[in-house]
Amino acid sequence: MSIYLFRLAQWAFRRRRLVLSIWLLVAVVTITVSVASGGKTNDNFTIPGTESQQAADLLKAKLPALAGGQTQVVFATHGAVKVTDPVPRAGIEAAVANLAKVPQVASVSNPFLAKAISPNGQVALGQVQYTAQPADVKDATLNAVQAAVTPARDAGVQVEYSGSVYPGWRLVPSELPELIGLVVAFIILLITFGAFVAAGLPILTAVIGVAITLTGVTAIASVVTIASASTTVALMLGLSCGIDYGLFILSRHRNHLLQGREVEQSVSLAAGTAGSSVVFAGLTVIIALCGLSVVGIPFLTIMGLAAAAAVAIALLISLTLLPAMLGFAGEKVTNFISSPLRRGHHEEVAMTAATAPQKTFGAAWARFVVRYRIPTLIGGVALLLLCAVPALDVQLGLPSGSSKPTSDTSRRAYDLTTAAFGPGFNGPLQVVADGVTTPQAVAAMAATLSKVPGVTAVTQLALTNGVGVIRVVPTTGPSDPATADLVHALRDNRAAIEGSSGAKVLIGGVTASNIDVSAKLSAALPVFLAVVVGLAFLLLTFAFRTILVPIKSIIGFLLSVSAAFGLTVALFQWGWGQSVFGITKAETISFLPIIMLAIIFGLSSDYEVFVVSRIKEDFTKTGDARGAVQRGTGLSARVVTAAALIMFFIFVAFMFSKDPTIKAIGFSFAAGVFLDAFVVRLTLVPAVLAIVRAKVWYHPQWFSKYVPNPDIEGEKLEEQLARDREAVSEDVGR
Repeated sequence: MSIYLFRLAQWAFRRRRLVLSIWLLVAVVTITVSVASGGKTNDNFTIPGTESQQAADLLKAKLPALAGGQTQVVFATHGAVKVTDPVPRAGIEAAVANLAKVPQVASVSNPFLAKAISPNGQVALGQVQYTAQPADVKDATLNAVQAAVTPARDAGVQVEYSGSVYPGWRLVPSELPELIGLVVAFIILLITFGAFVAAGLPILTAVIGVAITLTGVTAIASVVTIASASTTVALMLGLSCGIDYGLFILSRHRNHLLQGREVEQSVSLAAGTAGSSVVFAGLTVIIALCGLSVVGIPFLTIMGLAAAAAVAIALLISLTLLPAMLGFAGEKVTNFISSPLRRGHHEEVAMTAATAPQKTFGAAWARFVVRYRIPTLIGGVALLLLCAVPALDVQLGLPSGSSKPTSDTSRRAYDLTTAAFGPGFNGPLQVVADGVTTPQAVAAMAATLSKVPGVTAVTQLALTNGVGVIRVVPTTGPSDPATADLVHALRDNRAAIEGSSGAKVLIGGVTASNIDVSAKLSAALPVFLAVVVGLAFLLLTFAFRTILVPIKSIIGFLLSVSAAFGLTVALFQWGWGQSVFGITKAETISFLPIIMLAIIFGLSSDYEVFVVSRIKEDFTKTGDARGAVQRGTGLSARVVTAAALIMFFIFVAFMFSKDPTIKAIGFSFAAGVFLDAFVVRLTLVPAVLAIVRAKVWYHPQWFSKYVPNPDIEGEKLEEQLARDREAVSEDVGR
């Protein structure tokens, strides 16, 4: 592999204008198609194979008036004023009349006729039913909904919204996290390289890759439903992996230049050696992300594929566009900035790293870890296990309005509804009976449902085309485990609900759908782990030609992801981050576990490959196992530290998002990367390798015979270059 990558980089270097033109053309084409397609991401999910989805499909086919999106409009008064007073009531009824005239609205319930007035008389609930699915409800419609309630607001009534679709429900991405991440990445690269050109090149190539990915995803969103979080995850990984991959290759290239090599040979050699590590690291991330497909939930599959595409493009750019850009830069990557306080400091640091790496701080840390390997191993494992303890209390499921910040209208609607009616009114269940012929049968079902423990209210909604719909309000909130128990109890005892009607009863609605998602995620986790870890095990075994290194890598990943997951539960679910980071306490941790497993596993394998490949490269040359651990870790520590810090701060920047799901994703990724890079890969891995020593590189003879050697360390490349030099010398001699 190293020889092929060497030749690819050499070709890109020599034809750099062509390579740059091709990538710019690709970017222009994807941007043009994206704008022309008008594609938009949305959060309208389908969960095939679940009962809630069957209920939704049945309504869509036979009772479309109740199959579209819904908005719950919360009208509230304060002080001594009640919604039933003449002025507020007139305003609310005028608002309801206006809502019925809004395009795409199928029906509107009048809270006074539906008796949806709170016991204290200060909150009224109105329901807006749309003819279209949530993703297809137009922004103009939602704007008209806001305008329609003006009479209520003018009457001094507070109006808030919640439901499957409501004004302000679409997530408007902010450019702030990307800008913060890029600025911090540039500062870290500037400190690492001490040169403006060297600091800017990885960022420039990563931005080009991200632009291609995001515009491509947006274009595809015009024909495929893509969750808004998909673009955020793709952006996170596209930026972080793109910068990191460029950083690893550029760092090796700079060291070659400082050692006296010519620019073209330096670039090609860097791509052949560090590039091999980048390829295996990138493939591991891509495998982990594509593994989300085994879960069977479309929006997670698409999220994984979008993120995998971002990583694949970052990988291709680092192997082609980066060598071309380095050809344009020439020796400018070693034009150090001058500091009036410490003149020559950057040159001195760079030369030390290139020619005397044993004098660096990374080398000193490696010597410390190797010397105190057993206490270090015990302490590191204990720290990770301690951080992982809160993960035992995790609650899965999609977030409800309670997880939103108080600045969000759905959170205010949730709080008003909970205080006035009870938490269950924020997440009613939808009981759909297929094959009902008489209103008496629906009434009998409603009477049976009203007697079920955990049910606080039952309302008959419709009977059309043999389909009856009943709204069931639980006593507990949509994310409460008791609500999930109620859904399972209704499904397990559906025969009692059906009675002698001959109908088939399905339990659906948004709350039931969220419960089904949680159950499907929990069931898919073991399969996902087996598939992804198995494939990654084979890939790492092939890369390092040993079984012990992949086993150690997987154990380290499980420790770091468990610790990151535990910290996420503590900050978001337990509410520890409420006072420190302004994090809104959530009842559940959404679909984070499976996303974290995929992405942190891929990223942890990145650092595993970068660190262990340098150790094996040294061991292959010297045969000194423990010394190779010291030297290899020392050589990789500086660049791995820079790469991990870049990823860490890019992920942390997304904690500035207002969306709680994005905020939790950013924190969990940041915690996972930090713990994995610094505690596992730069501490525990060297400690373990120093304890096991040369045995870690053992593989049976049949392995060498039947499995090709990918030459990730560049040994065959060095031999080929040596033969080429000898051939040139002989030609000159003749």
